[in-house]
Amino acid sequence: MQYQTTASTPPQLSLFEGLIARNLAPFADIARVPAQASQERLSEMTLSGSHEHCRLLLAPILRELSEAADIRWLTLIAPPPSLSQNWLRESSLNRDRILLLPACEPQNALDLACKALMSGCSHTVITWFTRLDRSSRLKLSAAAELGRTQSLNIRLGS
Repeated sequence: MQYQTTASTPPQLSLFEGLIARNLAPFADIARVPAQASQERLSEMTLSGSHEHCRLLLAPILRELSEAADIRWLTLIAPPPSLSQNWLRESSLNRDRILLLPACEPQNALDLACKALMSGCSHTVITWFTRLDRSSRLKLSAAAELGRTQSLNIRLGS
C-alpha cells in the first residue's frame, strides 16, 4: 500500500519514530510537566451494564474517532478482550486508522499509554483502567499535553 502526502500534510511517523524525533524526557519526569489549564487533555467515561450493552454504546464513539479528520491514529491501549478485531470489523470502524497496543499488566499499560500520548502520533489514546490514582492522572495529562493528544479512559462496569 502506498501513501501519498501533500505539501500541507506532514507524513505520519510511527509511534517510536515520533518518540525519537521529539527527544522526549524520561517517563518518570512527565508528571512534573504542568498541563495547560486552557485545554483539558484527559477525559474519563464510565459505561455500566452488560458487556454487550457497553459495546453497543461504545461502537458509535469509536467509529466517530476512527473517522476523525485528524490524520493521526486512534490508539487503543490494552482494550478488553470483547473488543476484538472481529468486533471492530463488525462495528464498521475504520481499522486502517486504529492502532491496538496490548499490555501484559496495568503498569505496562500506563507506561505504554504515556509513550503513545507523548509521541503525538495519535489524535486520541484510549485506555481501560478501572481506577486512576492522582499520580496516573498527572502522568497521562502531562504526556497528552506534550504530544498534543487527547487521552480518554473508559471504565466498563457491570
